[in-house]
Amino acid sequence: MDMNQYLGVFIEESREHLQNINDQLMCFEKNTADLGYVNEIFRSAHTLKGMSATMGFDDLAQLTHKMENVLDAVRNHQLDVHTEVLDALFESVDALEIMVQSISEGGDGQLDVKLLIQKLQRIVAEEPVAQHEASSIEYDELVQTLLSQTADQGFNAFKITVQLERTCLLKAARAYMVFDVLEQAGDVIKSAPTVQDIEQEKFESSFIVILVTNESQEKLQASIMEVSEVESVKIAAVPVKKETEMEELVSPEIAAAIQEVTVSAPSKSPVEEKRQPSNNKTIRVNIDRLDSLMNLFEELVIDRGRLEQISKELNNSELDETVERMSRISGDLQTIILNMRMVPVETVFNRFPRMVRQLSKDLGKQIELQLVGADTELDRTVIDEIGDPLVHLLRNAVDHGIEMPQARLKNGKNEKGTIRLKAYHSGNHVFIDLEDDGAGINREKVLQKALDRGIIDGKTAETLTDKQVYELIFASGFSTAEQISDVSGRGVGLDVVKNTIESLGGSVTIDSNEGYGSRFSIQLPLTLSIISALLVQMSEERYALPLSSIIETAIVQPKEVMHVHGQKVIDFRGAIIPLIDLKELFTVPNSVQGDHYSVVIVKKGEKTAGLIVDSFIGQQEIVLKSLGHYLPGVFAISGATILGDGQVALIIDCNALIK
Repeated sequence: MDMNQYLGVFIEESREHLQNINDQLMCFEKNTADLGYVNEIFRSAHTLKGMSATMGFDDLAQLTHKMENVLDAVRNHQLDVHTEVLDALFESVDALEIMVQSISEGGDGQLDVKLLIQKLQRIVAEEPVAQHEASSIEYDELVQTLLSQTADQGFNAFKITVQLERTCLLKAARAYMVFDVLEQAGDVIKSAPTVQDIEQEKFESSFIVILVTNESQEKLQASIMEVSEVESVKIAAVPVKKETEMEELVSPEIAAAIQEVTVSAPSKSPVEEKRQPSNNKTIRVNIDRLDSLMNLFEELVIDRGRLEQISKELNNSELDETVERMSRISGDLQTIILNMRMVPVETVFNRFPRMVRQLSKDLGKQIELQLVGADTELDRTVIDEIGDPLVHLLRNAVDHGIEMPQARLKNGKNEKGTIRLKAYHSGNHVFIDLEDDGAGINREKVLQKALDRGIIDGKTAETLTDKQVYELIFASGFSTAEQISDVSGRGVGLDVVKNTIESLGGSVTIDSNEGYGSRFSIQLPLTLSIISALLVQMSEERYALPLSSIIETAIVQPKEVMHVHGQKVIDFRGAIIPLIDLKELFTVPNSVQGDHYSVVIVKKGEKTAGLIVDSFIGQQEIVLKSLGHYLPGVFAISGATILGDGQVALIIDCNALIK
């Protein structure tokens, strides 16, 4: 069988399982008493082992198998959890990630893991699986009573130990088939592990059942061995006390319960699921196909705008009705396509707890990473690009932001520092804030470094505000680190951070309070393709304003306009807001002031401003197109769009206009 056709699915699912292992390990480290985390880790590791073995990646399968042994010892209370255990498991996950990454890049996934395997073997002395996995069944009062009653009726009670082949992948399916054989021969009254654990594959390769039957041992042995991938079967008679010997020992509650006790075969298994309708309706789609779908739909949006304009010009009722229906359907289609591309930022955030744990350990610091709003969704294109900038910012916060525990205690702080990564929606943008309660940014130190490197001159330095000084750390090659480290000093690589974010149509700002911490705020567009906009006219030119930035439109009389320090302002609902004349800003030719001002009230966070235009055209869905490499960094213009009549309208970046 050619397994290459399943390689893409294997890589994606392996990454999902490794991420789950990482997440659960982080949680387990904080609460080692909760073995639920261990069971989750075990399930993911076990699935990964089976997938790896099937695909022929032996190093992956071997390492996950050794991890399972450690995890199994932990969940069976045979191993105390300490730092060495957790570090070995984290180290194993690192190795597994390296192997999966190698496979995704076309490699063979091989890695020398002998030393790591030896470390795992030293942690837990490996025993034969059957000794700790399918241990002897405890015959409680209820079981003994059931056995005694069946013995009096002439039935046999057998303890049956079934060993599956170690290479068996669908263990739950094989167990289901064994139970099916047994239930045709008699009644299963107990199993170890439990039926639920067998259903969920919480066993290595063996299990035990107690069967009441009138079949012979030989016939049972032959019937079970007919099931594929059964390696061996051991059947032994169960010693049973007579019912008369048990009467005095049976409580009324147990006696009543005996009439209702039944133990059934595993109810859910891969075999049975094939017979039942599947509840899993998720499919994996290559992002390139979604990109192609989006490109085609963008063209459809442009043509839709053209049809709407033609319909208005012809004033044909039937055409109007058809175009209106097409617009409504295409609008629904647009929502579906955009939602298909939206991905929670947790796909990026999830890698950070482990990274911060390791960095803080390497640096001898105590740091808590708080993640807020991980379910906030972003376009897949933005998600793919935002990871590296956030890694830069986090590494800087860990290394140069959070102080050493002794320094924090000396300054009256908790010895454990806190880094908070928060994502949230605001209008047609997503904001990602990275805050730390560390040392903050030293204004004088930054200024001196900027002067030393010739980034600014002495005269300019005297006029800069705190915020402008902080912005200097985004200059290429700027760093306040006293020495180069493997982690970084605050400022290293931040020019890359700024360039990457701005290339996505976003922006990044800094706020800091020396001695108390810093905050980096990243603003990103929700999507890079289709947006709702208000079209406005200025002389003979048309512009588009994103609807998400607009509060409302207004007509303002000249007498209502005031001047403060040379700036036009108006009283808008009790607040004084500045007016920006877009015709002056963009030097629109043939501009003539009318007898009133048409004003678009826009917002950026808590700040507002009024944009003066000639007239309002109306709302329209537009396709955002980049200005390309020939027109980079045009102030307050985020792109362009093609209108229904074929003309081009520039899209105004309202956030750039509000300071």
